[in-house]
Amino acid sequence: MVSTLPHERSGTHDVTNQAPPLTPYDASEDTALLEGLRREGAGWAEADVRRLGLLAGGPQAQEWAELANRHEPELRTHDRYGHRVDEVDFHPSWHELMRVAVAEGQAGAPWADARPGAHVARTAEGLVWGHTDAGHGCPTSMTYAAVPALRREPDLAKVYEPLLTSRHYDPGLRVPTEKRGLLAGMGMTEKQGGSDVRTNTTAATPTAEPGVYTLRGHKWFTSAPMCDVFLVLAQAPGGLSCFLVPRVLPDGSRNAFRIQRLKDKLGNRSNASAEPEFEGTVAWLVGPEGQGVKTIIEMVNCTRLDCVTMSAALMRKTLVEAGHHARHRGAFGARLIDQPLMRNVLADLALESEAATALTLRLAGAADRAVRGDAREQAFRRIATAVGKYWVTKRGPAFTAEALECLGGNGYVEDSGMPRHYREAPLLSIWEGSGNVNALDVLRALTREPATAEVLFDELALARGADARLDAAVGALRARLGEATEAGARRLVEGMALALQASLLVRHAPPAIADAFCATRLGGDWGHAFGTLPDGPGGADVDGILGRALTVGR
Repeated sequence: MVSTLPHERSGTHDVTNQAPPLTPYDASEDTALLEGLRREGAGWAEADVRRLGLLAGGPQAQEWAELANRHEPELRTHDRYGHRVDEVDFHPSWHELMRVAVAEGQAGAPWADARPGAHVARTAEGLVWGHTDAGHGCPTSMTYAAVPALRREPDLAKVYEPLLTSRHYDPGLRVPTEKRGLLAGMGMTEKQGGSDVRTNTTAATPTAEPGVYTLRGHKWFTSAPMCDVFLVLAQAPGGLSCFLVPRVLPDGSRNAFRIQRLKDKLGNRSNASAEPEFEGTVAWLVGPEGQGVKTIIEMVNCTRLDCVTMSAALMRKTLVEAGHHARHRGAFGARLIDQPLMRNVLADLALESEAATALTLRLAGAADRAVRGDAREQAFRRIATAVGKYWVTKRGPAFTAEALECLGGNGYVEDSGMPRHYREAPLLSIWEGSGNVNALDVLRALTREPATAEVLFDELALARGADARLDAAVGALRARLGEATEAGARRLVEGMALALQASLLVRHAPPAIADAFCATRLGGDWGHAFGTLPDGPGGADVDGILGRALTVGR
């Protein structure tokens, strides 16, 4: 007989010493982000950033993100009658995320906004909306990036740009010009070449109609195949060229866009990435024949900035999660947040996060001023975006792993959300060129466009004399520049990135942040893992660093 005495019924499932849910929280409660927003000329957007931050950290948006990743997109190649449809079905939560993102200007809207700072505002909003789901940032990023490339063909831009810059999310495959808003994707890589797009074998054959071609070939990674139009690279008679490919043709018929399969990816699970096959696919030439890379390079610059943005957003999101857990979890007689070693780890992560955020917004400022005609900012953007793409995205996986570890076993289970962020982090260093591709791109810029080195050192000179360690690092960087080799490209670019981040922090962050960053990242007073800030007299001001960084939920 089982006893039902009160003192024998309770105890085994009492929940104690667990952190409460973080949600709801304000994803825009980030001093470094808001300061950078104002500094880069978009202070007028602060109210929108704050409003979006509350939505991003709210229970509804966080649930959308979780559900969109749990219920992954599904490919339907045929309808019930046997007709080829090549459609991808998404969970309703994906559409909710997309609806908000497009309405808030995360797609092409900044190109239709004449206000200085519009592109900075988009990046800042991306930093807070990135606290939800990274996957849906892919189609919005490509839509944003497609606009300047499409402008190489004014007749096409006249038709499609108003729809690509729309704030209406209008899903479903229909005639593009009959929709309220469009999304754009791109098809560059192929299985035999990857980033070496000049080896592409997809062939473009001219038709009798000027500017109209048919494509035949197979793309290896084409993300977001449910987009309305795609910018695609293919070999025309005059060489590698850029083409606009619609999913639905003007007469309402389906263009030949045969999705062979969806990729089974490590992360980015909410987003569909596909292998489409072209067979007689109708396409319109964008830019001159043989100038495909030149035409699409502006698109790459834009999406590289978004890779940096999402990496910085993931850093901030996981730091917030780690800080929240440490504030509420106790071990060995004290809260984790009060224990010196955990404080060192969190402070080290906070330095990395602020440096990433500051550089992201500086790159966004350069992009905004460049598209408005500032030649020096265009040169700075040319080299600094590749530098930032290499370094910030490279730091993401190690950062998210350390933040996950702050939660211990709780962080290793899917319910925490941390495994999803950890799986997402490596993508951003691969998408739009791996580390090697970006490092070589920096070398190419230094060789072919000497003005890029000049503007880079002009930027670093703005902090001259403020920190001896930074001055020494800049001097060493200048010396190495004349001896740059391919084998040493990563080391050179790393030095550029750290000097850029340090210069921004020395100029704009509190002394506790700037001093600790320069001492560790430039001065060598650091270990090989996060949590190795110098301690004791003259060490890092951990209290000052954490007081600035861990404000969410306090």
